[in-house]
Amino acid sequence: MRIRVRLFARYREAAGRERLELELPEGGTVETAWSAVVDRHPELGRYRPYTLFAVGHDYVAPEHPLRPDDELSLFPPVSGGSSSEGADVTAPSEPPPEMARAKPALKHGDTYRVVDAPLSPEAIAAAVDDPGAGGIVIFSGVVRNETGGRPVKFLEYEAHAPMAEAKMREIGEGLHARWPGVKRVAMLHRIGRLEIGEPSVLIAVSAAHRQEAFEACRYAIDTLKRSVPVWKKEHFEDGEVWVGPQGG
Repeated sequence: MRIRVRLFARYREAAGRERLELELPEGGTVETAWSAVVDRHPELGRYRPYTLFAVGHDYVAPEHPLRPDDELSLFPPVSGGSSSEGADVTAPSEPPPEMARAKPALKHGDTYRVVDAPLSPEAIAAAVDDPGAGGIVIFSGVVRNETGGRPVKFLEYEAHAPMAEAKMREIGEGLHARWPGVKRVAMLHRIGRLEIGEPSVLIAVSAAHRQEAFEACRYAIDTLKRSVPVWKKEHFEDGEVWVGPQGG
């Protein structure tokens, strides 16, 4: 059977390509596909302990069986705002109960997008405005000028955009299920080159009461950092590095 494979972030750079096709035996698994990819690109083998797998818009385990024409994505752990070698790299294969119960269809006029243009806090506040809201909380993640004392020139973000939007939608629907007072949610993540001080991610939550708005917004950014497939490359005067475990 034939499947398609996509590579992201440092995997794409290491292999020198973004896409490839594989012929696998019927009943082949994700692990079978990984072995076939490494046969073609041995330079990827050192990343196996950290590798996450997805079929369509869902994380899957190595033993997941593949079907003809599946698109398998291979990528490193999401950046998560941390470059620690000891970071948790386990894929969020099972959503929290309230997210599992949530319906994928947009029922609340919410917004979930990956964009390549500058983000506007004013625009996202307007997107969640609701006459039943008593409070709006906005989180803005911005590019800082140093990491561990090392000056940063700029950042570069990459995403599996369709999957990232799907995962943000899951998070947002989970907010409505967990906090019934939440009125509207908007989540935007920017990709491409970002300069110091520019927002990379905006999350806005409107709710009937301020406590729900604060709690839901905090939950949203924490969950996004753990589960949404976005990667960050830091550029310095003397080099560049993808954030996250490096392999080796």
